[in-house]
Amino acid sequence: MENVAYIGLSRQMTLRRELDIVANNIANANTTGFKVEQLMVGTEIGQGARNDAVRPGVSFVLDRGVGRDYGQGALSQTGRTLDFAIEGDGAFFTVQDGDAEAYTRDGAFTISPEGLLVTAAGLPVLGDGGEILLDPARGAPQVAGDGTISQDGQIVGRLTVVRFDTLSVLEKAGDGLYRNTSNAQPMDAPDARIHQGMLEGSNVNPILEITNLIEISRSYERISKMIEQSNELSRKSVERLGRVG
Repeated sequence: MENVAYIGLSRQMTLRRELDIVANNIANANTTGFKVEQLMVGTEIGQGARNDAVRPGVSFVLDRGVGRDYGQGALSQTGRTLDFAIEGDGAFFTVQDGDAEAYTRDGAFTISPEGLLVTAAGLPVLGDGGEILLDPARGAPQVAGDGTISQDGQIVGRLTVVRFDTLSVLEKAGDGLYRNTSNAQPMDAPDARIHQGMLEGSNVNPILEITNLIEISRSYERISKMIEQSNELSRKSVERLGRVG
């Protein structure tokens, strides 16, 4: 196979991956707290097609992983007492997920039958002292900008809101959760503000993502035509050499 085809195929593989990522962004344009993603592409020097005289290295296109933009999404009013939104880039609510902690920007919380503040999936939301216990008989909780929760004027807990020095240590775990994949320790995020009765929307720009989708499709088609033309040129060259021989 010619170098053109090798290089073209390597780019098509990354384009197919990009297509999946962009499609996922569009599908989650209305998902609470979703953060837009994009493919990080690089190059890798590899062995090209055989040439007895010269065998130079060839730059192939390489998938370097998925990058995520943790920028602020728009806040929308819901009026629901147990909906909370974080204003502040890179800060997260902390929840208990099995034996480990997980982190989320989705503040659509509820109360479990035991009176615990939990996520929509039933995971306990953590405060400074651990799980947050609310008493439904004491009325609706009030949450201050620093995450302090009060009922009937008495403080019952404070939402643990944290951030990391390097956000690349976070790995997506489904259901709007992220897990810490390193030994890095989360830090308090005192500058982050909590808004009660609001939720943070996705930071996906649907128009931009649809434009990306169109461009990826066109790029894939252009490379396909380039490979076809290269193969046709090689075929004609072989035919002419055969007639000369």
